Formats: sequence, C-alpha cells, structure tokens
Amino acid sequence: MSEFYISAVTEGRPDTAQLLPREVAVYDLLDALSIPYRHVAHDAAETMELCAQIDTRLGTKMCKNLFLCNRQQTDFYLLLMPGDKPFKTKELSGQLGVSRLSFGSGEKMQEYLGLLPGSVSAMGLANDKTHAVRLLIDKDLLQEGEIGVHPCTNTASLAITTKDLLEKFLPHTGHVPTTVTLVGA
Repeated sequence: MSEFYISAVTEGRPDTAQLLPREVAVYDLLDALSIPYRHVAHDAAETMELCAQIDTRLGTKMCKNLFLCNRQQTDFYLLLMPGDKPFKTKELSGQLGVSRLSFGSGEKMQEYLGLLPGSVSAMGLANDKTHAVRLLIDKDLLQEGEIGVHPCTNTASLAITTKDLLEKFLPHTGHVPTTVTLVGA
C-alpha cells in the first residue's frame, strides 16, 4: 500500500489553476467573507483514519460530516460532530423527534449541497440556496477553537475557526445550526 500524500500546510488560498470549480468557489467565498484558513492538499480522504492524518498535519480536529434523511426522504440534515465520536442514529433520532434516520442518497447530496459522497462538509451549505438541509452541530464540536473541513472535495482540507463558521459563514448561507448532544453510547 502506498503512503497517503498530504502537502505542506499553506495559509490561505492555494493555486487554483488545476482545481475543480466547486472548490474554487469555496475559496472565493471564504476570501469574500474575510475568513482566514489554512490549507492542505492530499490524496482522496475516504476514511476517518485518513482524516486523522490530515488532522495531525493541520493541527486541528476534522469534523465527521454526515448527510442524513428521515424515512420518507423528505427532510434532510447535515450533522457535524467530532471525528472520533461514534454515531448512533437512535440517539439523534430521539432528539429530533424523527422515527428513523438514515444516510441520504448521493443524488440528494448532489442536488442540495452540490457535493459528491466523501466530500461532505459545512462548505456545501453555500450551495443549498433553498435551505432544504437542516444543519445539526454536536455540542462538543462547538467547544473546539478550530475545525477541519473539506472545501467541497475530499482531496483538500481547511482549518477554520469555529467562530468564523458560526458568525460569518453560516449567516451568509442563511443556515441556523441546531445544537445536539451526542454521547455515542
């Protein structure tokens, strides 16, 4: 097995000449909102174990980002939680008053967030113009000074302050987070 590639950390906008338009749009928005960030490029991060390596390089905590829906697939949620915390659907379902939660389809994720599976992050909320996705944030994540997010692709990661996410980015997108308490038990 080859080694997982992670670039050196850079401050702010990377060279965007070879990047996907959805990734460039994230940097454009962060720059327009005056949100500073650190950046690393890396091989596709498809597991939390690989994200843990990115965490170490960025010196931050990568979020576990889950795109969820109700049984009828009429209500959609983006859950942000610490990457090292186990997720139990029953625990969250009870807090939301939803009988059953499951993972949303890749098609709905693309439709509402403009994201492909594996690249889900809060940055995709900029694409949810109709506010079809309800944002849920685990209370423990709110205690972090910084969080790691993908810029709408799983081949790069950013460190941004939780404060900038809550006070600049989310107000711009019009998404108001709901705080949830997950213990993973």
